[in-house]
Amino acid sequence: MSKKEIFDEASNIEAQIAFLSEQMTDFKKRITQLVEENNRLHIENEHLKTILKDAQAEENQSSDTNEIVTRPNKAMSNLEKIYRDGFHICHFEFGSPRVEEENCLFCMSLINRT
Repeated sequence: MSKKEIFDEASNIEAQIAFLSEQMTDFKKRITQLVEENNRLHIENEHLKTILKDAQAEENQSSDTNEIVTRPNKAMSNLEKIYRDGFHICHFEFGSPRVEEENCLFCMSLINRT
């Protein structure tokens, strides 16, 4: 082997090492991004589990109280709260107090709409 061939081979190996080094750097960056995303998603998942558990506990409590199914709709939720507080939500007697906590069929039909 001549000196030129040895020098060319050494240059070639050096270029391959530089290329592998760049690939390794990119690979480390991707791993870091994935680990950060995984941690973020794990925290978000735990947060959502807590919210879901609280919502289910609240739903169970409200359904046990007056046998009303809680709706995800905020307006319906507000109407259900008004009804639980002892007031009519039907269009016949909206806002008037319910007598002795009796269930109003019209109010219940609004609440139980699907």
